Amino acid sequence: MMGMKFGAACSVGSVALAATLLATSAAPVRAMDGDPIAGQAIFQRTCVNCHSLDVGVNKVGPSLWHIVGRQPASVQGFDYSDAMRGNKTPWDAAALDSYLADPRGDVHGVKMFFKGLPDAHDRADVIAYLKTAR
Repeated sequence: MMGMKFGAACSVGSVALAATLLATSAAPVRAMDGDPIAGQAIFQRTCVNCHSLDVGVNKVGPSLWHIVGRQPASVQGFDYSDAMRGNKTPWDAAALDSYLADPRGDVHGVKMFFKGLPDAHDRADVIAYLKTAR
């Protein structure tokens, strides 16, 4: 009888452990999914003064049209810093997340004055919005 109680307790404990692991391992994936509508609002409030989503329209910063998947320092007509020209990591969601969290800490020597978006959900939302700029 004691074996049955222990076995049942292990099963319940295993299910609880599995549920906890699934919930915590899914959190980073959910954070990277983002909401493009919320991202548009953040972009309008935070990024639009320096960046455009129009093809070939550079401002203080380069156009961000089709940035997701693009090589860094690849927009024609924009004068990139040596640090950004040396950055060879394509702008996928993970690279954008790291850069948007702390631009100057991620790529030392960039011209971008912006301090970054500290909130992971805000970054995920902006990245989701940038994915729509194609």
